[in-house]
Amino acid sequence: MAELRANVTALAKLTTLQAIPVITTASVPDGPNGPLMPEIHEAAPHAVYVPRKGEVNAWDNAQFVKTVRETGKKTLIMAGVWTNVCVMFPALDAKAAGYKVYVVIDASGDPSEMASRTTLARFTQAGIIPTCANAIICEVHRTWNRPDAAQLAELYTMVSPNYRAVMESYRKAQEVARKG
Repeated sequence: MAELRANVTALAKLTTLQAIPVITTASVPDGPNGPLMPEIHEAAPHAVYVPRKGEVNAWDNAQFVKTVRETGKKTLIMAGVWTNVCVMFPALDAKAAGYKVYVVIDASGDPSEMASRTTLARFTQAGIIPTCANAIICEVHRTWNRPDAAQLAELYTMVSPNYRAVMESYRKAQEVARKG
């Protein structure tokens, strides 16, 4: 659960840093799935929440589809409570509607290993791109030669805690080199 929260939060922070639109939704936020992780809207205060009336597939909600279309983006990055349901259904429909769809597997969950495996197979057969939080950050990052590089490095430490050790080792080596 800690890894899932870290990945979701890192992605939300990335969207804020890079001004990437975020749309959140929940089928029944006061029901069994509960509300969204508060970290999402804390890290991405620009996120737009679209309420649903119980639709399991977000793409079955006209307001959700309208909100997605209004972003003007043709590439979607999706995550959800259950990859094999909450993400699968709208991802398949978005793909059929002409969107390029990435699904962040480690920012979502599944009830079993079997569900995860069959979901991955179905995604790839449909042309949906399974990926991970670290890869999404890397694809957006592209170069260290940018003013927000330090902020991006912090995001890497969220999705890959061992990366902090690499950063610390580098800083220490630089300190030693400066001292002669």
